[in-house]
Amino acid sequence: MNKMTRGLLLGLLAAPLTMMATGGAAIAGEKEELATVRAALKAAVPQTDPDSLTAAPFPGMYEAVYGTQILYVSADGRYLLDGDLFDLQTRTNLSEGKRQAGRAKVVNDIDPKTMITFEAENPKYTVSVFTDIDCGYCRKLHREMADYNKLGISVRYLAYPRSGVNTDSYYKTVSVWCAADRETAMTKAKAGETPPRRACDNPVQAHMAAARAVGVTGTPTLVLEDGRVIPGYVEPKRLLQILEQPKNEVN
Repeated sequence: MNKMTRGLLLGLLAAPLTMMATGGAAIAGEKEELATVRAALKAAVPQTDPDSLTAAPFPGMYEAVYGTQILYVSADGRYLLDGDLFDLQTRTNLSEGKRQAGRAKVVNDIDPKTMITFEAENPKYTVSVFTDIDCGYCRKLHREMADYNKLGISVRYLAYPRSGVNTDSYYKTVSVWCAADRETAMTKAKAGETPPRRACDNPVQAHMAAARAVGVTGTPTLVLEDGRVIPGYVEPKRLLQILEQPKNEVN
């Protein structure tokens, strides 16, 4: 459970009982139920409104979407479920589908000009990669960049120095993003060269915030255009196979 979910749950638990419990009385009509659920969430998490609040696929529950977090709340505002919802007939994870949409929005809201892009000559797919200058598997991925590009896969780098702000990796990352030729600077840094120390108005911390919203815990982390996330290195031909599969066939 990540920090956002824990914060939402703590807020719900701390909310006034008079707001959270309605005694199980029948509530007439979907509008009344929505109002009850919305009021319960507002009392519990006053600083954040859900991106959407709709009837859940199963009776008596509503689905509240907070970015990439999905919560289910009972129609009387009393019960909350934090977990995945599966459709056993279609064998699909309905919650994950909503999370994917949230992740895609987080990445798509980032200005592509702030990314370092290695464009395929004949692009078929674009993959966004949260990367760390000093990560071994990030360097392996970069060494194979020509192979990804030949397969029609464009790679867009977002900054995620795992050691955090004001560390050696962080300053290397900032220096790469502040270079006049960022692609060349990235390639040299991935080869083990320490870039000259540079400073500028840069997107590194904004990218790190986006990584937290997506749920990145390590590098490289690949985010596909539909919001699917692949943690870790994937060799070029295997990545192409994943990209060519319908999303509901990928584990």
